[in-house]
Amino acid sequence: MSGRPLWLLLGFAATACAIAGAVLPLVPTTPFLLVAAYAFARSSPRLHAWLLGHPRFGPLITDWQRHGAISRGAKAGSLTVIGLTPLITLAMQASTWILIVQLIVLVPVTLFIVTRPDRPRPRAPHG
Repeated sequence: MSGRPLWLLLGFAATACAIAGAVLPLVPTTPFLLVAAYAFARSSPRLHAWLLGHPRFGPLITDWQRHGAISRGAKAGSLTVIGLTPLITLAMQASTWILIVQLIVLVPVTLFIVTRPDRPRPRAPHG
């Protein structure tokens, strides 16, 4: 048996997680899209092309693949959720260890996001 079915399964699972992340707070979108694109590139040229051509998801993937970039909008959304997460935890009066674990995870994630370049600006056509 080839690895194609496993890559397809991973691609579908990652796409489902990315879709959930597009509508649910605290669930990331872009990392799952990158995994889905990787898996579909190894299993289904048609699904890979569909994902790259998707109007919402495609630009996130191509920005990362071509430039290692995260758009300003994606950064703003991510950082907003990251900032709200510990505030919600405090408001819910959750255990201090939960807040500490969140901060241990979210501080490096924040640093990673803010150190990625923005999407390059499109060049104006010469004419």
